[in-house]
Amino acid sequence: MKEKQLTTTVLHADRRDCIEHGAIHKPIHVSTEYAYDDARELAAVFQGKPGYTYARQGTPTTAALENKITLLEQGKGTVTFATGMAALSAIFLTLLRKGDHLISSSYIFGNTNSLLGTLTHFGIDITFVDPSDAASVSSAIRPETRMVFVETIANPGTQIADLEKIGLLCRDHNLVYVVDNTLTSPYLLKGRDVHAALVMNSLSKYICGHGNALGGSITNTGLYDWSTYANIYDDYKKGSPDSWGLTQIKKKGLRDMGGTLSAEAAHKIAVGAETLALRMNQACSNAFALARFLQSHPGIASVRYPGLADHPQHELATRLFGGRYGALLGVELIDGIDCFDFLNALDVVILATHLGDSRTLSLPVAHTIYYEMGAQRRAQMGIGDNLLRISVGIEDEVDLINDFAQALDRCMGK
Repeated sequence: MKEKQLTTTVLHADRRDCIEHGAIHKPIHVSTEYAYDDARELAAVFQGKPGYTYARQGTPTTAALENKITLLEQGKGTVTFATGMAALSAIFLTLLRKGDHLISSSYIFGNTNSLLGTLTHFGIDITFVDPSDAASVSSAIRPETRMVFVETIANPGTQIADLEKIGLLCRDHNLVYVVDNTLTSPYLLKGRDVHAALVMNSLSKYICGHGNALGGSITNTGLYDWSTYANIYDDYKKGSPDSWGLTQIKKKGLRDMGGTLSAEAAHKIAVGAETLALRMNQACSNAFALARFLQSHPGIASVRYPGLADHPQHELATRLFGGRYGALLGVELIDGIDCFDFLNALDVVILATHLGDSRTLSLPVAHTIYYEMGAQRRAQMGIGDNLLRISVGIEDEVDLINDFAQALDRCMGK
């Protein structure tokens, strides 16, 4: 039988797992504990046999979602967390130790940057590089380097990492390659296709897509030989080495740290994932149309969008993402237009912090999500006071363009 495509696979994932009563969705399991008639069976699950004991370590509902994410990423296994930040924290805090060296993109999301700052207090050294140039990663590698971390598309500057070349570099140097796939989702890019060892998705964004649930996931691609990684605890060196890294993340990062995804949120995310491809197609199409409109408007100083021919990594994005360019825009207003007045003039667009919602969202970057970085670091990242982040949704294209047009006209006195 031929392999099914992405949407078909996700739509039918639950029912093929023999759900009780013929349901097509995995039920929401809210039990905190799971009982066994035989104490030996209970002990066996504690010792590694598949099953459930305490909901902090997962439920049948989170397991069903994990199966869907694994199918989306074509990986070997997935662990879910309460948020994307909890997932990233689990990766760094369970796989890195004092004295290790991490290479990271210099364009990473503000909260992730804050997390990496915390890691330095635990004795982990970090070098920030320009990920659009694989040579900058190569020059940063040291004997104590253990991991390389990049995002597929930077937020809000939209810089594109040279993902495949970095992946080959990590393979040659036996480094754990961690890719944050949030802004592309598995629909535009699969981590294994760029040789990633681990893929993080903030499930709150495009995979859920409706702004009604928080969640994060880590997927093991199966491409890394964890038997060669120095920081795996002896307790987790059981079974195939392919699973050792993810097992350690689950035991130390989920069980011990407690960043558990609730069954209710897992169910919402799982249902949202069913329409991922449909929503991404519309959002990407809208973003491209809006980017071209804004690029030609006299009230706009610059538009940062990988789909535009003048984007520094346009050709790279075309090759990596198959002719779709995501739904995030960085838009800078000309001097003389107050960014707050402009945002307040919008009607369709929602003024809120989030990404990947089915609704279009915007905010002033320097004054909100990057405010704590300070002016000097913002300047280094090219974040000016008039830069807006726009997460484009699935509204009708004409309504979005008309909304931006009327707001610009109002602010320019037309």
